[in-house]
Amino acid sequence: MSPVSLAPPLNTSHLEQLQPVDVVRWAAEQHGADRLVVTASFGDAVLVHVANSAAPGIEIALLDTQYLFAETHWFAKQLVERFDLNVSVLHPEVAPDDLWLTDPTECCRLRKVDPLQRALDGKAVWITGLRRADSATRATAPVAAFDLAKQVLKVNPLATLSDDDVALYEQLHDLPHHPLSDRGYPSIGCWPCTRPVAPGDDKRAGRWADSAKTECGLHL
Repeated sequence: MSPVSLAPPLNTSHLEQLQPVDVVRWAAEQHGADRLVVTASFGDAVLVHVANSAAPGIEIALLDTQYLFAETHWFAKQLVERFDLNVSVLHPEVAPDDLWLTDPTECCRLRKVDPLQRALDGKAVWITGLRRADSATRATAPVAAFDLAKQVLKVNPLATLSDDDVALYEQLHDLPHHPLSDRGYPSIGCWPCTRPVAPGDDKRAGRWADSAKTECGLHL
């Protein structure tokens, strides 16, 4: 039987009081910037701006599922050019198909979860855009915790930010908005499984609408 890898001792309580950019700086100081990777959906510019401000040239992975909105590709390109981002694009190791119609969970595994493992190869820290304000399933997201399944330190520098905090950050740094954000898409994933959201509805209500699925599997 293979030995079970245990989480290393970790005291991260002080991170709750830090600004997001300082959380990323802490991770870079602890592990080295070259051992960090950011996974960004490019639904907005906040996470990539925070990460690149803290550690210029940090690796940012875009998981291209083959079904991203054209607007997402365009937005990512604009941010790369404006902020000189170091973005690597990871593609699934399967051809485009219609699996999303019959088994969206398996579709997400092949197109997001498996490519994520490749993005994490050789890395010590995985930086994500999880926020507690996103949904009830993310309400207890820590700023940092060791991910036993993936054997990396998972850092969520935006975890404590409210929607108002995000809006203020965008305003202070004059960040552009995803073109779909003003067209009823507060949460943006793949085009087959993302719909506009009615005013007043939960912002993730348009993700896998009319199904019990609420997460793609990256954060499970």
